[in-house]
Amino acid sequence: MSQHEAMSKVDTAWLRMERPTNLMMISGVIVLERAIDVAALKKAVEARFLAFRRFRQRTVELAGQWFWETDETFDLNWHVRRAALPAPAGKAELQEYVSNLASSPLDTSKPLWQFHLIENYAGGGALVVRIHHCYADGIALVQVILSLTDSSANAKFHKPHSSSKLKQTGGTVFARLLAPAKHRVEHAAELVEAGLHKAIDWVRDPQSAAESLVETARTGTHEASAILRELGHVLTLADDPPTRFKGPLGVYKRVAWCDPLPLAEVKAVGKALDATVNDVLMACAAGALRAYLLARGDEIDGLSIRATIPVNLRPLEHAKDLGNHFGLVYLDLPIGMSNPVARLQAVRDGMNQLKSSRQALVSYGLLSLLGVGPGMLQRPVLELMSRKATAVATNVPGPPTPLFFCGVAISEMMFWVPQTGSIGMGVSILSYAGSVYFGLIVDSKLVPNPNEISQRFAPELEQLLLIALLHQGEQTITPASAEQLLIDAPEVRKRKARPKVSAGA
Repeated sequence: MSQHEAMSKVDTAWLRMERPTNLMMISGVIVLERAIDVAALKKAVEARFLAFRRFRQRTVELAGQWFWETDETFDLNWHVRRAALPAPAGKAELQEYVSNLASSPLDTSKPLWQFHLIENYAGGGALVVRIHHCYADGIALVQVILSLTDSSANAKFHKPHSSSKLKQTGGTVFARLLAPAKHRVEHAAELVEAGLHKAIDWVRDPQSAAESLVETARTGTHEASAILRELGHVLTLADDPPTRFKGPLGVYKRVAWCDPLPLAEVKAVGKALDATVNDVLMACAAGALRAYLLARGDEIDGLSIRATIPVNLRPLEHAKDLGNHFGLVYLDLPIGMSNPVARLQAVRDGMNQLKSSRQALVSYGLLSLLGVGPGMLQRPVLELMSRKATAVATNVPGPPTPLFFCGVAISEMMFWVPQTGSIGMGVSILSYAGSVYFGLIVDSKLVPNPNEISQRFAPELEQLLLIALLHQGEQTITPASAEQLLIDAPEVRKRKARPKVSAGA
């Protein structure tokens, strides 16, 4: 008889968040230079993916509590599938295939993951992976997937190995900024739970709850006070403004991603404009969303929307333990700013403020509470929190050098994270082997064709790069000087040749 292993509170929260309108799956695509054999794929999965015993387990509910249970009828053939795209089997056909999978729930009677091998994509092959969020957070699943890859084409799958590639990448957006000890994270979760129990009516009256929390914070330790004050701040955040990106959700998701962009150019922009790579990429995402709305005649001057961004809350070397150990922070995306440099500076300033906040710890505590609280509480809590954001945004710095899967070179990688509650858009940014990939997953009722957004990402980066190159170190770049440069750009281009951007920029 199978033994049962209690599921953590936060993992339970992600399992219970699933709705027909928002499935809690993390999906990814690996594009291969040539097709691989399904037998080789199964061998790789058997040797390395299933070395993590969790992936042989399914979820079961007993007396209102969720557990992990080994699937005694486990069959690898169910989890590793072959597929073929309709001719001409290009990017549009792959996007349609991934969209269908992202809109289809996994079978809850089995372990919640699948690999779909496509043998006829663009002259090569592709692998679509989907794994339920309750198994692990994004940073852990990146490590799991990278453990299937090698740095050369002649590797053999004799035994599992633990990938060290993730540590070389620096992890997710805040991985180097926020990696507290486990006891601090759990203590924060306990504080949030206790604080909310003292303000039990917080869903109905967040303002009163926030005032109660602030009063409680006055008598606590410095850390406890800071966390409770942050919780009060989160509870009283205004709802995000209405745009065509928010509204009633359907049951079909569409995915899209842009062609790879040179990471060296992103670094060059960041260096010239005193910003991080992540600042530049998030500013480009804000610009792409702005351009899409403007093309539809929407009035967005001065408008700002929020994206929730995951923050890693554990050392990277512990990611192999799986589970969900991250919090969320709210980042303002200033889509109402027309000046690209001003927009970048606003994103940079917002990111800097978040680095010193306890929002990630607070949201982790909220997730912990949702994992043990009554189901009737979860829906209003999710709705309250999701009204405060328009999108989920994730940036994962991937391996800097090319990798191989089953002996075949990986040419591209992309992934998409799920959205919670009433949020209908996910923004994904991934760097791999010197390139950056920008992807979207959206509710088709809100954005019927997300390619119209993803294809606007490159022009946003090009505009910032043009500003950086035209200055060429002559002076500090300000929003005003950038605006004048864009006006003068045609004449300046005649006098200045665009220099080559090196990888070390």
